[in-house]
Amino acid sequence: MTGNIDVVVVGGGYAGVMAANRLRQRDDVAVALINPRRMFVERIRLHQVVGGSDDAVVDYREVLAEGVRLVIDTVTRIDAAGRSVTLAGGGTVGYGYLIYAVGSGSADPGVPGAAEFAYPIASLEEAQRLRPVVDAAPATAAVTVVGAGPTGIETAAELAEAGRRVTLVCGGVLGPYLHARGRRSVAKRLARLGVTVLDGPGAKVTAVTRDTVQVSDGRTLPSQVTVWTAGFGVPDLAGRSGLSTDALGRLLTDETLTSVDDVRIVAAGDSAAPSDLPFRMSCQAATRIGAHAADTLLARIAGEQPAPINLGFFGQCISLGRRAGIFQFASKDDTANGLYIGGGPGAKLKEFVCKHTVKHLADEARKPGSLTWVKDDKRHELLRAKRGEARATR
Repeated sequence: MTGNIDVVVVGGGYAGVMAANRLRQRDDVAVALINPRRMFVERIRLHQVVGGSDDAVVDYREVLAEGVRLVIDTVTRIDAAGRSVTLAGGGTVGYGYLIYAVGSGSADPGVPGAAEFAYPIASLEEAQRLRPVVDAAPATAAVTVVGAGPTGIETAAELAEAGRRVTLVCGGVLGPYLHARGRRSVAKRLARLGVTVLDGPGAKVTAVTRDTVQVSDGRTLPSQVTVWTAGFGVPDLAGRSGLSTDALGRLLTDETLTSVDDVRIVAAGDSAAPSDLPFRMSCQAATRIGAHAADTLLARIAGEQPAPINLGFFGQCISLGRRAGIFQFASKDDTANGLYIGGGPGAKLKEFVCKHTVKHLADEARKPGSLTWVKDDKRHELLRAKRGEARATR
């Protein structure tokens, strides 16, 4: 690497790309982005890979700033003391500062048979692996989607719209984030598509076999293709490298996103746990957290005190096939409210969000430092409450 200050960004998703681009505000900062894939993955389109309506990849040349060096490899260890990372392909890369943006993926389902017989779709490779399985299944084959978050809902709708016979097993409430009004709208659209929705306390999957899914209320569902979208996990790179993590393996940081162990390591995206109070997984959060991670490093390089993160939200958008969707509005503190846009306008708004998320990255590549975001002052109240609870348990 050339330049006076070397920064390594580990991970080339929404947060990592945004951080790498934003760091280009300084000519004396040399940035290397290390990622295992040659293409940028639009993770919010992976259900479309399964349904066959999109490939969910963009050339890095469209979203990555000139001057950022793309290294196609996987980091296997971070040596914080030696300020270097070890690559799976051999060799090491040194750094002055590091941004940890490894993202998230599938978690161990912890359900008998799920790891063997269900298909996760949290990564591009997983979605690509499932696509030919769906294609090869008879048109009348029973398809079960497990998990009622955005990915589960979107996958169920996408496959049902293509004529598949789909059951969505929620394991609890359909669309937990949604307001009751938005949830009813989603349920109506799924019903129109022919999706059977199993929700409530008896709708937890207890076992998966090659051709069935067993549910906690005692039912055994036929399932020739089982898609697993429940759960959340992160790579264990931080823990393996001796850095402090939360219970799920996210890097523990302060409110500036700086590692509690090392002032030269900053986290971004799904793999960050600021004050052990992480933000909701979303591309909206990932891009803004990535930008703030870069701002933290730029402040530190300039000899200034980094600011704590202040991030507000708009809501959540979910596609319901290609012809319908929902945009669930929320307060800035990420609490869903009764306002939503559904149907065809909801689908158009979801597509607008998908395209403009990539556009935000491209805009930041062309003009580093241009991204702005909504602020929310309620986070400090959550932090105070969390600290009060901690003191009360001592």
